[in-house]
Order: sequence, then C-alpha cells, then structure tokens
Amino acid sequence: MSAPTPLDNYLVVDMSDGIAGAYCTKMLADGGARVVTVEPPEGDSLRSWSASGSAADTDSDGALFDYLACSKESLVVDPDVAADLDMLNRLLSKADAVVWSRGSRLTAQTALAPSAICDAHPHLVVTAITPFGLEGPWSERAATEFTLQAWSGGIVGLGRGAPDRAPVHVGGRIGEWFAGAYAAAATMTSVLRGGAGELVDLSMLETEIQGLTYHSTTFQELRGRPFRSERSIFIPGVSQASDGMVALGCATAQQWNDLCVMVGHPEWIDNDQPLQITTRAAEFATDIYAWISERTVDEVCEAATAFRIPNAAVGNGANLPELAQHEERGSYIKNPTRGFTQPGHPYRMSSFALHQPEPAPRLGEHTEALGAELSAPDHKGDRQQATTTGKPFEGMRVLDMTAFWAGPSCTHILATLGAEVIHVESTSRPDMTRFIAGVPMTDENWWEKSPIFAGLNTNKKGVTLNIQTEQGRELLKELVKTCDVLVENYTPRVLDQIGMDYESVKALRPDIIMVRMPGFGLDGPWKDKAAFAYVIEDASGLTWLTGHPDQNPVEPYSIGDPNAGIHALNGLLVALAHRDRTGAGTLVEASMIEAALNVSAEQVIEYSAYGKLLNRDGNRGPVAAPQNLYQSAGTDEFGRDDCWVAIAVETDAQWSILREALGSPEWALDPALESADGRRAAHDLIDEKLGQWCRVRSDDEIVDTLWDAGVPVAKVMQPHRQTELPQLEFRRFFAQVDHAVNGTARHTTLPIRFSSAPEQFDMRPAPLLGEHNTEILTGIGVTAAELDKLESDKVIGRKLAF
Repeated sequence: MSAPTPLDNYLVVDMSDGIAGAYCTKMLADGGARVVTVEPPEGDSLRSWSASGSAADTDSDGALFDYLACSKESLVVDPDVAADLDMLNRLLSKADAVVWSRGSRLTAQTALAPSAICDAHPHLVVTAITPFGLEGPWSERAATEFTLQAWSGGIVGLGRGAPDRAPVHVGGRIGEWFAGAYAAAATMTSVLRGGAGELVDLSMLETEIQGLTYHSTTFQELRGRPFRSERSIFIPGVSQASDGMVALGCATAQQWNDLCVMVGHPEWIDNDQPLQITTRAAEFATDIYAWISERTVDEVCEAATAFRIPNAAVGNGANLPELAQHEERGSYIKNPTRGFTQPGHPYRMSSFALHQPEPAPRLGEHTEALGAELSAPDHKGDRQQATTTGKPFEGMRVLDMTAFWAGPSCTHILATLGAEVIHVESTSRPDMTRFIAGVPMTDENWWEKSPIFAGLNTNKKGVTLNIQTEQGRELLKELVKTCDVLVENYTPRVLDQIGMDYESVKALRPDIIMVRMPGFGLDGPWKDKAAFAYVIEDASGLTWLTGHPDQNPVEPYSIGDPNAGIHALNGLLVALAHRDRTGAGTLVEASMIEAALNVSAEQVIEYSAYGKLLNRDGNRGPVAAPQNLYQSAGTDEFGRDDCWVAIAVETDAQWSILREALGSPEWALDPALESADGRRAAHDLIDEKLGQWCRVRSDDEIVDTLWDAGVPVAKVMQPHRQTELPQLEFRRFFAQVDHAVNGTARHTTLPIRFSSAPEQFDMRPAPLLGEHNTEILTGIGVTAAELDKLESDKVIGRKLAF
C-alpha cells in the first residue's frame, strides 16, 4: 500500500469545462485528492481537443485531456435523466469541494448553478471559474482568454512587441492555465483553512491583471505616468545563434556594460548615461546579433553566465525535454495512459511524495462503481458544515525572505488572507523593487516611493537584518524559531552560504515549512543562473508562442514571476495539509522554471504525442476563428494612431451574430465560413474585411455594436486604465491604501471572493524600510539598548546605507 498523501481524504467533484478547471483539479489530484470528473454523455470537450487538430485523426482521447485527467475518475451524468441527477446529488453530499465553470450542458442547468449547489449542499466549497465573476454588469458577457488579455491591459502593459506592428498577446492560452493554478490555491485555502462550506468566486479577468500587468494603476496614481507606454523589442532579447534561438537580457546598466565587454566592445559603455540601455542597444543591435549568430546556443549561454548576464536557450515543444537542466532534473515524465512526454510536478517535497499520475479515465469508466458506492448503506456519513471564523491564515507567522515579483506575489496572498508576514530586507540590500519608480535618488526617502513595492507588499510587516553579519544571522535564527513558514527566492547559494539551508532551519523549528523558490531549482547545471521572469519564459516555451510568425518570438516579460508565486502557494498549501495531518514540516522546492513548464505543457505534449510543433501565430489562436487585433479609428491618450480592439469568435453561433452585426456583407455569406475550419482557412480574407470595418469606427463603437450582440470583443486597454472597467468597480477589486510617504492610491486586492469573508479586503500599506524592527525584534527578546546598538552597528536600520 502506498503512503498516504496530504489530500487523500478529500473528495473533489470537477464540473468544469476547459483548461482552467481541469488544471485546477489536476493540481488537487497531484496532492492526493480523489477527483471525480462529471461529464455529459458526449464527454468533456477536451477529450476531442488538440491544438494542432491531430486528435481528430485518432480514435483516442486528446493527449491534453490525458495529461489533465491523470488520476481522476469519470462519472457520466445526463442532465435530462432524473436518476443521473439524483446520483450526482448523492455524490455532492459526500464531497468536500466542487470546481465549476460554464461550457457544458450540465452546468447550464439552473439547479446546478454555483449558488444552487451551495444552497442544496451547504457543507461544500464551490469554486466557480468565470470570465468576469458570478455577479456584476459584465458577469454574463461573452469573453475568451484572448479578449480578457485585452481588457486586462496585459497585451500592451509591459511594452511587448515592435511599435510598427500590432501589439501581441501572450500565446498558449496562458490565462486559462494561470486561472487554474489560482483556483486550486483558492479551493485548498477554503477547504483546508476555512473549515466551512462557501462559494469561492474567481474572476479570470482579475487573474489576468495579476499575471500580465505590474501594478499599473498604483504606478499611475503614485507617479503620475504609466509604468511603460510604448512598445519596443528588447535587445538582445531573442536572437538567432548558429544552431538555435537564444535569449539574453540586460535589465540593468551593469548587465549592459558586461554585455559590451562580452561581445568585445567595451567602448560602447557610456558612463555618463548609464540608464540609456534601450537606446544604446538599438544603436549596436546589428553587431550584437552578428556576434551571437557566429556562436552556438551553448557558447552564448556559457559566456553570458560567466558575465552574470541573464540568459537561456529558447525552448519549444521539440527541444524542451532535452535542455540540460530539464533533462538532469527529470522535469519531464511519461504519461501513464499513452506514454507521451509531459511535465512532472511543479514543486517537490522533502518529507513526503506527491501522488504519481495514474492513467486518465475512459468516458464513464467509473459510473457503475460510483453508483454502487453512493448507494451503499455503509458509506461514510455526509459532510457536516463547520463554522468559519476569521481569515483563513490568521495565526500563521510567515518569514518572507523574498524580493522582486515572484516571491512577494506568493506571500502577498498570505498576508491579504490574514497571515502575519514579516518581510526581511537590509539597509544595504533592500528589495530591489524599491528602485522601480523613476524617483531621483536626491528625493528624501526615495526608496519608499516605489509603486511596485507598494503593490506587492501590502499587509506585510517589515524588518531589516544584515545577514552578512554574525549578529544579523543570529537574530534571523531567533526569528525563524517563531515562524510557521519561511518563504525565500534567492539564488540557492545565498542561504546555503550562511547556514540557512532546510536542514539548518529545521533544527531551529522542527515543524517549519520552508518554501524555496529558486529560478531553475536547487541543483542541476543551471541552478546558479540569474532567473528574471523573461529568462524563465524563454526556457519554458512561453516565449516561443508569443509574437508574430515572421519575426523572432518576443518575451512576455510578465507571467514568469506571478506564475511561480501562485504555484509556490499551491505547494505551500499541500505542505500545510501534510503538517495538519502529521505535525511534520517539509521543504517545498518550488522552482520558477518547473511552474512555467507546467503551464506550457501543451507544446511538449503536442510534439511528443503527434509530432506537431506548435508555433506563434501573432494574435490568432488555436480555438477561435477569426481571432485577432484590429485597428480602430481615433488616437490613444498619447496622441498616437494606435487604438485596437480584440475580436475572437469561438462558435458558429457567434459567427452568425458577427455577420449580422456587420450588416451581412456579401463576402461573409460564403457557406464555407459557417464552420470553424472554413473560417480558419479564410482567416486572411476575414482579417482584411473585418479590419476595414473596424478601421473607420472607434473602439467604443465597435465594442458597443459587437458585445451587445454577443460577440467576444474587447478594447486593448492601457493597464493603468483598469479602474475604468465597471466590472472591477462592482467587485471592488481595487482598494484605496494610505501610505505615510506616498499618500493614497488604489491597489489591487485578490481575484477571488469568498462568500464567508467581507466583500472588501482589508489592505494596509506596504511597510517602510525597517518599520517594524522594534515590534518584531523586541518580540524575540531584544532590548531597547540592544536595538540602538544594532542600529549603530548597521545590523538594522530605517534608511538605505550603501
């Protein structure tokens, strides 16, 4: 008999359709939960799906389904058969959680709406995944993952793509995967920490904002300008080497200077204008690309690593499993159903094994057995509703040794949901997001004025400790003894060198859960690589699917960090379930790269199962046809002829609606266009005609005409204008936060609403540097006199001291 897994006493019913819900329940199954997928007689839509269309040529279920449905059971329920619905209700009476989305005949039933399920089964946690949330002015509006990217501001938010072309969305339907990871964390939070049935309402629009934009509203309101308003191609970025594509990134002046030396041109360094990286790189782009083209990917990466320049081979469905780091760490495994290649778990535990995937179920494979089980008189009693009090993580103390975006985005959720999160910095090595503001260093307290730091660290406490000193390390050890959880995202050598590896931390606090978030893992040939978001995107395939097909791919420059954060939170929640059950802590190794490999899984699966290499296709996609960005009339807020709308037609019915909204022009009446295959074959023609129609209309006119009719459409928003969206206002997604230095600005909350919690999240400002030194350090026995001595010795402090 295999050892128990943390979630193996939980029963989850999957009533979702599509990637988001399936990935959510896959993560729960990996933690050991029993997952029953409820399907109509025609089966889950993913059974017939493949991005390349190859599943239609086989008698088997689609390979992506076989990946996402590993270890699950299949129950067929015909919504027109009363006995089937009765069996479903008996299953729900025994379950702990339901994951729900629209899209199937089952969830279209009024009696199976989320609120109805909650009313009938008040013990259940019901997690609803919808485009805009269950309530509000947009709750019933048509949307796709593509149009949600546009509404979120994520298509243009970080300046992705060339200014002389249409902006480009992040490929691979990344928003669906990211929403699934968020839904898994929200479900576990409610089931494991809430103790009662409730409705968990997740908005995919809000998850897109969290994953594809960078606290843009807060930046605009605090700094009076957008974080980034123009598109550009980062240089070197993705480049062609002699044997493949490689990516190099220069995010700092030092990295640019090192690149100049690496390619043999130290004279390019301009010490008088050290921050003009983009301008200088563009000036010498031809020479830089020539240097790269004469070398192999490995040679370029080896040289860049020696100079500590962020770098990676650019992965795709064909080469990802063969990249040295992934191969050595065993990041890919064989699918137990059909033997194709798929990612392993996105995190690893030291104290217990996660559930190993079992074959995906055949349609209705478990219907008969479940029917017998649910009718047996000795089945375990119905779940009873408990009483929820307080926030889910109240009473938990978290030591937050994170910086930049990935780690803080994980601990931000914990802090917002009640944990006491202590963010550790030092006066000589602060969290570098404090520097992302464009505030002159001559300003008083300039390091307190970063909107990015403010957005990522609300509700946290802040202490400064110089852990390069013996006193600082001793204080850190004393602090560890008081904490339930430690989260860190340094490169592996940092904590190892000061004696704070997991075994050392465990000796201080035996039941601690230590979440380590290295870029590429704690071992392997790439473990010491610098791991900025874009490097993770390059090395995982996320970059490969983003960009226009006639150009090199472009880095999303966004999702790599927050995706790592939400996966680390999922790993932490599984570890908490293990500790709740056994009293034992564990090391959670949640590398950024393996989180990214999981959400880019479809590329490797398609290539391994069907031999088809998925490629970027601009703003087209594998589901909707037509799908694209179309330029509208008018100028944007910067006076540029650069206004766009996103349109995506996913069904034949939507095509009919679009055709009528256009006035049924002759070109659109071709019978071949009534099918998705026909529209995809004529995509160029449709783009031309639809582009002409849009070009003479404003974006507001286009949206009003098409959306009111039921066509998925969106304006391509600048992200700092998110507060103008009535749906976000209705859901109170933004909260006003008063800061002692910055004043008041709106900050994002969380993309989920818990029915047992207040409608508005309580948001306290991010801590000033060392703001809580006295409170936290006196709590571990430091006296007032010792505090003064520590400050004079520069072990702690309230001001930067380089």
